[in-house]
Amino acid sequence: MPGFFFSHNNVTELSGKEDCKLAEGKVHKKKQKAFGADLKSYLKCMVPHIESGIKTSNSRNVMLSAEEVIQWSQSLEKLLASQSGQGVFREFLKSEFSEENIEFWLACEDYKRTKSDHLHGKAERIYEEFVQTDAVKQINIDYQMREATAKKAQDPTHSSFDEAQKTVYVLMERDSYPRFLKSKSYLNLLNQLQTNTSK
Repeated sequence: MPGFFFSHNNVTELSGKEDCKLAEGKVHKKKQKAFGADLKSYLKCMVPHIESGIKTSNSRNVMLSAEEVIQWSQSLEKLLASQSGQGVFREFLKSEFSEENIEFWLACEDYKRTKSDHLHGKAERIYEEFVQTDAVKQINIDYQMREATAKKAQDPTHSSFDEAQKTVYVLMERDSYPRFLKSKSYLNLLNQLQTNTSK
C-alpha cells in the first residue's frame, strides 16, 4: 500500500534545529515559522521522495499510512503510542508554544524505564527542566502538586512523576489534542495519505 516511509531511528524530534539535505543536494537553511511549513519541510527531510523512488539506507522502515493517521484520532493514547504521531503532535504543540507538555510526558516515560541506580540523576534533571518554579520548560501544574513532586524527586522512585505526568496528559487530552485533530496540518496530512493510498 502506498504511504510515507519514515526511518525508525530518525523519527525522534521535529526541532528544525538541524538542517537536512534534500534529495536534490540542497540544504534547507532557513528555519520556517509557520507550522504548516515546518511540517512540510519535516516531511521532505524524513520522507525519502516517493516520486523519485529513493528509499532510506536504513533497513528498518516504518510505513506511515492513512490507517495509522486515522488511528491517531481515536485517542491521545494511540497518537502517543506512534513514534511518528509523537513527532507530528510535538510540532503542533510547538506552534502553540506548549511543547513542554509532550517533552515532559516523554521524559517521564523514559524515566520509568530507567535503571534504579540512574534514577537520582534523571529525577534531578526532569525536576530542574520541567517542575521547579523557574524551570525553562515549566509545566502547568498547581502549587501543591509542584511541591509534592519536588519532595518525591528528592528521594526518587519509578513513580515519582506519575501524578504530574497524569495531570499533563489530561491537560493535553482535553485542550491541545482536540485542536490538533481539527488543525489544517493533521487534516492535510491525512488527506495527502488517503490520496496516495487511492492512487
